[in-house]
Amino acid sequence: MIKIEAMDDNSNMIESMLERVAGYGKTSCELIKLKAVDKTSDIVSTFVPLYVVFIFILFFVLFLTMGLALWLGEIFGKTYYGFFLLSACYGLIGIFIRVFMYKGLKTLVCNRFIKQVLK
Repeated sequence: MIKIEAMDDNSNMIESMLERVAGYGKTSCELIKLKAVDKTSDIVSTFVPLYVVFIFILFFVLFLTMGLALWLGEIFGKTYYGFFLLSACYGLIGIFIRVFMYKGLKTLVCNRFIKQVLK
């Protein structure tokens, strides 16, 4: 009889331990999900306002460029001369950035993103 009771106690302890392990696993899984949601919302809430500001700056530069191109075209006698001149300037600026500043800009963006993820 004592052996049967001891076996029942052991099986009850094992069942209890398995229930605790299952509960721990579910809790850990839920914690990981909540941490992922927290990080995602933090990253999105950081970058969305930056994108909105970027879009407004982009529109500002676009309309400023169009006005400047029309003004330069008026000075040079043909409207399209102003557009050609500004597109050549932007092309040179783009080449300069690609050749001399690409690596630094890439590092800056990567570091900022990693900092937000690990925050």
